[in-house]
Amino acid sequence: MAIAPQTSPTGAPAEYTFRWIEAIADVPKADWDALAQPLKTPFFEWDWLHNLEVSGSVKPETGWQPLHLTVWKAGKFVAAAPLYVKGHSYGEFVFDHQWADLADRFGLNYYPKLLGMSPFTPAVGYRFLIDPSEDERAMTKAMVSVIDQFCDRNNILGCNFLYVDPDWRPMLEDCGFTPWMHHNSVWHNREFETYDDYLKMFNANQRRNIKREMKAITKAGLEMRTFTGDEITPELLKLMYGFYSNHCDKFGYWGSKYLTPEFFNQLYETARHRLVLAAAVPVDGEGHAIAEPVGMSFCVHKGDRLYGRYWGSFDDVDCLHFNACYYTPIQWGIENGIQVFDPGAGGSHKKRRGFPATAHHSMHRFYNKQFGKVLTNYLKQVSAMEVEQIEAINNELPFNQEEVKLTVEEFIQ
Repeated sequence: MAIAPQTSPTGAPAEYTFRWIEAIADVPKADWDALAQPLKTPFFEWDWLHNLEVSGSVKPETGWQPLHLTVWKAGKFVAAAPLYVKGHSYGEFVFDHQWADLADRFGLNYYPKLLGMSPFTPAVGYRFLIDPSEDERAMTKAMVSVIDQFCDRNNILGCNFLYVDPDWRPMLEDCGFTPWMHHNSVWHNREFETYDDYLKMFNANQRRNIKREMKAITKAGLEMRTFTGDEITPELLKLMYGFYSNHCDKFGYWGSKYLTPEFFNQLYETARHRLVLAAAVPVDGEGHAIAEPVGMSFCVHKGDRLYGRYWGSFDDVDCLHFNACYYTPIQWGIENGIQVFDPGAGGSHKKRRGFPATAHHSMHRFYNKQFGKVLTNYLKQVSAMEVEQIEAINNELPFNQEEVKLTVEEFIQ
């Protein structure tokens, strides 16, 4: 689509200049990261977003047109909203396909839509990047006004912010956005000092199951190892892409293979300090590696947070998925002070391995009054149902009774 630029929106404070940019490279890395690095999430840092763009993973041809809103004050970069014009709903993991059908019944075009999130990354933390010297509430309101005018000028039906930072969400509600509650499965460190402390959280039956699943790796002649920082080589990242690609291909059209080989290659120079690779390595009787890993998971860490992103294997090894994606990252997390581990989207099996259902929200604005009224009422109803679903899931956790009570009380927000 042809995007009408908007550099001097009406109603904006006179001392600020608002610019839409189609590549994050238009902002110096140091300036962008001065605003992004204080965030708890790593997925809005310049290197991560730039890698997505220059690797060809994110581009108009894939249905993700970068269109970031930036704010400048006397030539100084003071705020940004990472945004994308979307021609479909894939890669978001918040499913609004029925809304597109509804829009068609209204005689409206649901696409393109304006989207705020880190592409392909269903991890909580989205918010505008705002210099701490600015009034965050006033800046958020001004930026939303610019976005409203942009959507009106370009006939965009909806603006959607996904996986919103819960501390920022009230500001969006004050701006008239409607929340939609979802849940993902998140591990929380309950002051565990050792991996055994984590295991004690479960009832006796599930402790036995987890220990059996961990022993399955040894029986297969494998050993789980983690690689971080300078331990990560270009060859390991190339192998990780192979695992990722192979895993996605198993699901055909629905395989969600969004990232290119170049994305993984570039991680070596730009992000290996953020990575944790949990690999299943073939070993001999003395524990020496005798071949390259047969399976691996790819995690990203920042501060006290760990995020599981991708995994795959070339061999069908019993319980390898559980070990690579849950048990080994949890053990690494306990040893390295991780407090929150989000292993990624999907998977009802997570609840049996210590990941309670945890609420998060997306925020939505619709620029057709009748369409917006219908969906606003709908979102209120489905969010109330989501609370019931979270309670039901967490009442079935295989924890001891004290842990079950704490989980239900803590994770409904």
